[in-house]
Amino acid sequence: MQSGDLDQLCINTLRVLSIDAVQKAQSGHPGTPMDAAPTTYCLWQRFLRYDPAHPHWPGRDRFVLSNGHACALLYSLLHLCGVKSDDEADELAVSMDDLKSFRQAGSRCTGHPEYGWTTGVETTTGPLGQGIATSVGMAVARQWLSANFDRPGFPLFEYNVYALCGDGDMMEGLGAEAASLAGHLKLANLCWIYDDNHITIEGTTRLAFTEDVGARFAAYGWHIERVSDANDLAQLTRAYQGFLDTRDAPTLVIVQSHIGYGAPHRQDTREAHGEPLGVAEVRLAKEFFGSDPDQQFDVPDGVTAHLYKGFGRRGRDAYTRWLELFAEYRAQYPDLAQALEQMQARELPAEWETALPEFAPATAGLSTRAASGQVLNALAARVPWLLGGAADLSPSTLTRLTFDFAGDFQSPDADAGGDYRGRNFHFGVREHAMCAIASGMSLSSLRPFVASFLIFTDYCRAALRLGAMMELPLITLWTHDSISLGEDGPTHQPVEQLASLRAMPGMTVLRPADANEVVEAWRFIMRLKRGPVCVLLTRQAVPTLDRSRYGSAAGVARGAYVLIDAFEEMDVDDGTPDVLLLATGSEVALCAAAYDELTREGIFARVISMPSWEIFESQSLAYRDHILPPSVAARVAVEEASTFGWERYVGHEGAILGLHTFGMSAPREALARHFGFDVPHIVSAAKAQLMRHGTKPRGEMP
Repeated sequence: MQSGDLDQLCINTLRVLSIDAVQKAQSGHPGTPMDAAPTTYCLWQRFLRYDPAHPHWPGRDRFVLSNGHACALLYSLLHLCGVKSDDEADELAVSMDDLKSFRQAGSRCTGHPEYGWTTGVETTTGPLGQGIATSVGMAVARQWLSANFDRPGFPLFEYNVYALCGDGDMMEGLGAEAASLAGHLKLANLCWIYDDNHITIEGTTRLAFTEDVGARFAAYGWHIERVSDANDLAQLTRAYQGFLDTRDAPTLVIVQSHIGYGAPHRQDTREAHGEPLGVAEVRLAKEFFGSDPDQQFDVPDGVTAHLYKGFGRRGRDAYTRWLELFAEYRAQYPDLAQALEQMQARELPAEWETALPEFAPATAGLSTRAASGQVLNALAARVPWLLGGAADLSPSTLTRLTFDFAGDFQSPDADAGGDYRGRNFHFGVREHAMCAIASGMSLSSLRPFVASFLIFTDYCRAALRLGAMMELPLITLWTHDSISLGEDGPTHQPVEQLASLRAMPGMTVLRPADANEVVEAWRFIMRLKRGPVCVLLTRQAVPTLDRSRYGSAAGVARGAYVLIDAFEEMDVDDGTPDVLLLATGSEVALCAAAYDELTREGIFARVISMPSWEIFESQSLAYRDHILPPSVAARVAVEEASTFGWERYVGHEGAILGLHTFGMSAPREALARHFGFDVPHIVSAAKAQLMRHGTKPRGEMP
């Protein structure tokens, strides 16, 4: 069989496997795999540098399927190309049984690609736009790694990032945000492949999408390649080579295709997008492709061998050369090699903790955003791969790295200055893209942080959710964390955002009470190898608590701890507290002040700082009962946010001083009075709890 015939046989095998997977599942999207099979086959067989036996090799090219509904195509590729489940493993990442159990429980062939579950899936995709935006972060990471670790004669990081996307990705605003920034940064190692089949769920794209996509991307600063027929491998080859030859811009390859190609009654219809073809149409499509209509999940002789001769052998040879190069690199640059290995393993340099500052007690104190900025700079100076930025808000979030060698990540010829070595990132007013890009950086083993105002997590939610799903150790810093930001008013004052972040599975939320809790929050964060963190920080100054009187801030590592307890402070050991005062963030200091008032009135109170519900819930029941004695029913929770969720700690008869409305435009002090976030209200609530539960004060304290 001639090479061209083998190419076509491989392409049609990809199509037929995808059709059969969807048909057997009676669920899925067959149309795009049928039209995009030549597009992906040409890329994988002729260009992609990926060793199927070492799928986690740091120098590999990345392929992202952004239109994740077309995942039957990706799974078919992984199976036919022999991608292993892990380095040196014998098991395939996607077995034939997995293909046959597409979209069923336990299968590696899930309904949309899931990172960490199926090897070869570089990022979890599903919501359109997420994959292409995340691919920008992967391309950014490669440029940063190359600029900081490559040395003359040692090009360790030359990989390219490819993302297949569709009309939906082009419509989503997230895609526009990410494309705009990628063009500004001139990420020449980034190639988006736009499968332009003109069909969405509702029908033809003429219903809602008639713009000139190529002109838009050219305006972003992208290089444009056009392929008029997705079945023309020569055109596709020239387009991919055009990408490789472009050194000063990302590339968009626009491929004209026909959804459901080869299905005589479904081609170019919306039904081909999201419905199985049906038994009769499957037979007709297989006949069109020259396949046996009576066979299911058939892999003809010669297909896997042909794919190995191109894709497999190229990847194996590239991996072997890379290993040899890295061995020489380690001999010549041992410190850099060690840093790379630590970064890849998500370990930390020796003595990193010695960089952490300690803050002296101060009534005036400082904002937790300011404390966090100091800690961040101290840590980043010791951890070279800790890097990031804000969505045009670093002067407000105080997240700029200011040490001498930090620099700005920019295209080397950008007017803004900087180069790809820089560790300060300027995402512009693009919150959603910022979080997706940071996920791509994290997937490349960097330790990124991003920052904005808490209210703007509303713009970031889809990317944050996928980061949590992938268990990426992404650091997100959200300042202006309550209505106490003041005069900007309810449009900028977060209320429900804190509760919604706590509701996200896998997300750890930390709201530190003072500067030293910030230090301990960062200590906890840096040790994490899996799972994202949201850190909520104040705009306003809060007291730095005197730890000679109050409990150690090291209690942050357990999620909640006793800040101060009447029995312990007064050396009285005749029972449990009368009332518990629970708070997070800036409200902890309020509860400490209320404690003093209550003790003067003979009421034995305990103040509990609860910076993280998630961490606290992971502690033993014995510890949780020690902090929150079940026998103490009188409880008051204080938090400048929605009251939602606090019932789990104070019970349905406990008092929750929180918000049931949006905020108000006014100075912070006026807001506190208006909404009751002050000592008199806390004291009053505590007394009301004692009355409700029939608890009498113990008398004057000794």
